Amino acid sequence: MPRALRASLLAATAAALALTLTACGGGSAPASSDAPAEGEALGTIKVGALQTPAGDILNFVNEGPAKELGLTIEFVPFTDYNTPNTALADGSIDANLFQNTTFLENFNTNTGGDLISLGEAYLPSAAFYSNKVKSFDELEEGASIAIPNDPTNEGRALKMLAAEGLIEVADDVTNLSGITANPKKFDFKEVENASLGRAIDDVDVAFVTITFALPAGLTSEQAILIEGTDSAYYNVLATRPELKDDPRVTALYELLVSDETAEYMNDTWGGLVVPVAR
Repeated sequence: MPRALRASLLAATAAALALTLTACGGGSAPASSDAPAEGEALGTIKVGALQTPAGDILNFVNEGPAKELGLTIEFVPFTDYNTPNTALADGSIDANLFQNTTFLENFNTNTGGDLISLGEAYLPSAAFYSNKVKSFDELEEGASIAIPNDPTNEGRALKMLAAEGLIEVADDVTNLSGITANPKKFDFKEVENASLGRAIDDVDVAFVTITFALPAGLTSEQAILIEGTDSAYYNVLATRPELKDDPRVTALYELLVSDETAEYMNDTWGGLVVPVAR
């Protein structure tokens, strides 16, 4: 681990420990407790996530950078988007890494929860893939485009096309009824999100999120349009309010947004997973 990163992490840990000890003891933390000594363990943090790409990222951090801080990341795998927040809220895990800010806010609104974000960590980008054309310019009138049938990702796909000037949509678009202009008369096929990676040969173009693109063997070379870095769908590290200043949580976040982890993302996924800009 670069010295600058380690120094930054130790400083952040020191601040978190000082706040924790002050809150518990009602006074200033003793100097000897400001930060873990060299080699002293921060302990174990249980983090819930889907396997790809979050689980892979957590395993990379655990096997490398986290060791130098004595931090052990226990990756708790989930296979759906519904249970990681419930597990975090009930204390089964200490943090999770699978959702964007809007998803988190909706969970809190719908459940009366108070989960918080430590900040954005990376963009699990979505893309339009094709085995038939190299760009949207090659698509003929009436070309078939497969998109997800869930409101969040269907709106996400349509907004990407609108941003390229291919269609026009309402600001709050979530499904096909939100298309206000379709000059090339694209034939949109609404498909279950998990099936889109396998639908690429049945249509001219398919929109696939990275969670399903990677298992399907899709690569950035097959992508004809990749979500931009200005996307609103960056995943955040979430936790409970009482763990906001926990040294394990703050250290994990700094490791997730470090240059070392960013290099791993770029080398592993070739632009399909975008590190947060620092």
